[in-house]
Amino acid sequence: MMTRRRFLAATATATTAGGCATPPRFDPALLEPDAVPPRPATPTPGRPGDFDFLAGEWRIRHRFRKSPTAAWEVFEGEATCWSILGGVGSVEELRIPARDFSGMGLRLLDREKRVWSDHWVNAKGGVIAPAGMPGSFEAGVGIFLVEDTEDGKPVISGGLWDRITRDSCRWRQVASRDGGRTWEHTWLMDWRRA
Repeated sequence: MMTRRRFLAATATATTAGGCATPPRFDPALLEPDAVPPRPATPTPGRPGDFDFLAGEWRIRHRFRKSPTAAWEVFEGEATCWSILGGVGSVEELRIPARDFSGMGLRLLDREKRVWSDHWVNAKGGVIAPAGMPGSFEAGVGIFLVEDTEDGKPVISGGLWDRITRDSCRWRQVASRDGGRTWEHTWLMDWRRA
């Protein structure tokens, strides 16, 4: 299954190899992410408007690493987001000019099941990921996780929305190869309203 995580990681690998300038280094202690909240046994039902916090123009500081032991790469990006269908959908146009990259996040609420799904489209391919990452908002944190395989081994891939305020939020890309006992963070996006 081609998840948002794989789309972003493949693009980052390709663009890093393209010879971009080395981004500024930061204190590694500032880059260590928070713990991953547990997946809820009974997710909170989704409702229209859960993603309305994203509507607007954003500047984003990206922190990416190819593996948990690799150094963090830091680069800037931007996004334009809007709600559609009365809050049943949310569209994100992500742009990273320094890496010649753009893509689209599409979040949709299954109104019958009351579950959100997070889909991804890389502009270079123009193909929507075949299955969205299901998720819900729990105590102000959007938890979107999917069970997958990588190199023939089980992995839980996910995206988390947290630190949500009127003018800022954060998205984290995570993966667990031990059933959710430990997590790797490989992509952090700190959003600030333009």
